[in-house]
Formats: sequence, structure tokens, C-alpha cells
Amino acid sequence: MKSAPLVLAGAALLALAAFAFDSSSSSAQEGIAIPAPAVDEAAASSREVAVLAGGCFWGVQGVFQHVDGVTSAVSGYAGGSAPSASYETVSSGSTGHAESVQVTFDPHRISYGRILQIYFSVAHDPTQLNRQGPDHGTQYRSAVFPTSDEQARIAKAYIVQLDAAKVYDRPIATRIEPGRAFYPAEGYHQDFLTRNPTYPYIVINDLPKIENLKRLYPQAYRAKPVLVAESGLGQ
Repeated sequence: MKSAPLVLAGAALLALAAFAFDSSSSSAQEGIAIPAPAVDEAAASSREVAVLAGGCFWGVQGVFQHVDGVTSAVSGYAGGSAPSASYETVSSGSTGHAESVQVTFDPHRISYGRILQIYFSVAHDPTQLNRQGPDHGTQYRSAVFPTSDEQARIAKAYIVQLDAAKVYDRPIATRIEPGRAFYPAEGYHQDFLTRNPTYPYIVINDLPKIENLKRLYPQAYRAKPVLVAESGLGQ
């Protein structure tokens, strides 16, 4: 499990060892090409919000900060109560929260369905239950927290579509959890990937996701990430 904000040498070695042990299962079903959603939305406004959980929020945030059409990506917590929305408490695995990312985007430039396509194929492995790579527990579960009935409908239809197409070796474990509030994480978690590109956990688990985004979705990739520090959000 990851440590924050800093990792001692011994903890970093443990993270490396954990990843090596899990690498065969954690990497096989992310960074793969998948079909676009058959059901998507028509843009009705210039701003929409998606909340997604896919393991450690450092990497998920980093991916969407590099997606064209995304105007902000904030790490935080969703699925539990406001009083329990803190890193140390969520890390216990007993709060109902999942490490999540609030993605604000312009649906005229990128649709919700396209956001989900990147989420399912690049940002994490949706077939893992209550874990991602070396991180274990319900706080690392794969979950979509729809902010509207339409988002819930699109997400459910896409999971059915992908499972029916047998895109993955295992069934999708992603949960659809409507009606959940999002709470921004502590400031030291924001923009973590960009600020710590040589951090062992980031190098092993998350930088490959950015490369997969560039490879699979070159037209959606933006080289300069949209950072929380530059927007004042999530502080």
C-alpha cells in the first residue's frame, strides 16, 4: 500500500516488491484497446462533472489531467460521509469511501462516454475487485459515481457492452454508485504524479498509464496537464 506524502527507502522497496508480485495480474487488462460506447450522451452544456474511482487517485488524476477537453481533475474521496473523508481514515478501509477523482470536462470537446472509455482502458484495470496492483481494500475499488441519471444509464450500458464483447479475460468488477458526494483530498495529494515523476510508485504504476493514453488516444492526449495548483481547486 502506498504511503504519503513521502516514502522512506524501506517503504519504497516494499512497494516495488509488492508490484513485482502483482504485476502479472495488475497490468494485463489496462492499456488495451476497447470499443467506444454504443450508448453516449449529446452535449447540452459546456461543463459536466464525472467522479471515478480506479485504485490510487494519483494515477487516475494524472491520466485525466492529460486528456484534452478536461478542465480539472481533483483527487478526493467518494462513497462515505464527510467526517470520514480524510486520507488516514479512508486508508483504514472501513469508511465506505474510495479514492476517487472528480473530472470536470467540456462535453462539446469530449463526451462522457469517451471519458469512460479512457477510464476503463487506460486509467485502471476494471476487472480487479477491491484492489489495483499492489493496493488492496475497498478504498481502492473500481467504481463510477454518476452525477446524473443519464451518466448512470451510459455507464451501466457500457459495462454490459464490454462484458458481452469479452474485451477482458474476467468480468468487469466496476460498481455504479449513484447519489454519493465527492470530497477533495488533502493538498499534498493533488498533482502528485506531476510533482513526483521519479517517485517509485509513480514510475512503476502510473507513468505507464500516461504512455498508454498517448498510444491509444493520441487525439485526446494533451502534453501539458491541467493542474489543481494552477486552478486553486481542491486545496
